[in-house]
Amino acid sequence: MSKREEYEARTEEFLLPLMEEHKFELVDVEYVKEAGTWYLRAYIDKEGGIAVDDCEVISRKLSEWLDAKDFITDSYILEVSSPGLGRPLKKDKDFERSIGKEVDIKLYRAIDKQKDFTGILKSYDKAHVTIEQEDNTEKVFTRSDIALIRLAFDF
Repeated sequence: MSKREEYEARTEEFLLPLMEEHKFELVDVEYVKEAGTWYLRAYIDKEGGIAVDDCEVISRKLSEWLDAKDFITDSYILEVSSPGLGRPLKKDKDFERSIGKEVDIKLYRAIDKQKDFTGILKSYDKAHVTIEQEDNTEKVFTRSDIALIRLAFDF
C-alpha cells in the first residue's frame, strides 16, 4: 500500500462512523499533489446537498483527529467539500447516482478521430459504460479506455 493509499484509507476509516452519525455520505477521500502542494480532500454529501456548515463540522473534527494522530509526514492542506459539479465518477455509487444524468467522457485514445463524448449515462458495469447520445444512439465505452468521466456542466 502506498503512502497515499494509506493516508486515504486511514482518513476514510475515521470519517465513516462520523458520516453515519450525521447522516452524511462519504463520497471520496483523496490525497493528491497539485502545483507542489499536498491536499487531503474529503468529499461529503447528503440528501438535499451539503452546506458550508456541514463541511465545517466535519473539517473541525477531522482536523483535530489528524493533529492527534499525526501520521501524515508531508505538510498538506485539508479540504472538506461537497462533490459538486464536474467531479469525476470513480466508484460504483458515483455511477449509480448519475444514471439518467448527462456525463462528459474523455478517452485516452480517439475513436473515429474523437476523444470527447457527452450523453445520458444509461448503464455501467466493471468493464463498460453506456451513454445515449443526442441522436438517440447508444455508445458503449470500455472503462479502461476512459481517462475521465464526470457529470456534464450546463451553463
